[in-house]
Amino acid sequence: MQSPEAQLEILKRGSAQILSEAELLKKLRTGKPLNIKLGVDPTAPDIHLGFTVCLQKLRQFQDLGHQAILIIGDFTAMIGDPSGRSKTRPQLSHDTIMENARSFQQQAFKILDPTRTRTVFNGEWFEVMNFEQIIRLNSRVTLQQMLHREDFRSRIERGDSVRLHEIQYPIIQGWDSVMVKADVEMGGTDQLFNILVGRDLQREEGMPEQVVFLMPLLEGLDGVQKMSKSLNNYVGVTEAPSEMFGKLMSISDALMARYYLLLLGEELPAGHPMDAKKELARRLVARYHSEADAQAALAEFNTRFSKRDLESAELPLVPLGSLGTDIVSAVVASYATGFQLTKSRGDARRLVEQGSVQWRSEKMTDPKATPAFAAGDVLRLDKTRAVRLS
Repeated sequence: MQSPEAQLEILKRGSAQILSEAELLKKLRTGKPLNIKLGVDPTAPDIHLGFTVCLQKLRQFQDLGHQAILIIGDFTAMIGDPSGRSKTRPQLSHDTIMENARSFQQQAFKILDPTRTRTVFNGEWFEVMNFEQIIRLNSRVTLQQMLHREDFRSRIERGDSVRLHEIQYPIIQGWDSVMVKADVEMGGTDQLFNILVGRDLQREEGMPEQVVFLMPLLEGLDGVQKMSKSLNNYVGVTEAPSEMFGKLMSISDALMARYYLLLLGEELPAGHPMDAKKELARRLVARYHSEADAQAALAEFNTRFSKRDLESAELPLVPLGSLGTDIVSAVVASYATGFQLTKSRGDARRLVEQGSVQWRSEKMTDPKATPAFAAGDVLRLDKTRAVRLS
């Protein structure tokens, strides 16, 4: 095990906030493996790269000799984490949650070391609580504390509802920290309030308070908003290798350093941005699929775009009937159908006007053009995406 000071320097890299570094260093100086908690609610069967930011840092803790505690929120997922939400999450059945949990664990262990991971379900302790115990737990937190949350306050100011079961969520997440004796709790920056509640409850129980370790929220493919399935700007870890590779090749050069740091834990390598982007895409495809899949995706990309041999490439199929009559409508439909990405008509118009869109290898620069599309035609949408009409 490296020195506490060296460990802290490694762990700080890429983090957003640590409360506090002095507390973490003190815990590291004990020389004992620390319990590093990460809670996840399996509200969907798969995860995207944005969520792997925390998993990557958790693996870093493991590599330094510490114990990961992965809490599967089979109980909290039925409530739904309100953090950062503008409306109440839909409630899921326990059967759906458990099915999602199995899928989640398979994906998580592509990053985490199973031998240093303790997986627990918080239903183990919450399902046996009686109503008196729940009331006593609620008495630890005031309504004023809950209303300090920006997301709750914003919803109330807009006249949107905040359900009482949502107010329970930070309390339940905090109690998880008591039950597993967490030394450190990890989460995205939107988890600050919930993790601080855990510190309060640990202190009241006479336990050492956990360190708050927050990671940045990874921007999605649009480079602006956080990666999210609801915003259609995500890269799923179970997506087909060629699809994952193509999506990663579409990120802006400005995002490259951030993706390298948060997804690989490394600095952006020197050299041409295109080479660095291909290496990023190759390594992530290899991590979630295989090296053979990664090499095949790289070769396919080179065939499709670097060599510009689109006629022989395997491309997403877009039905002719979905295209509309003008080129702008065709571009919007092709992104949505071929890549599940949302492009506004304004975005599509700009791509046409700047010469990014090509039909039958000809640049389409007139947004009012009405091409005579035919089955088998290739429509190139931008530098990294093209579809075949069917």
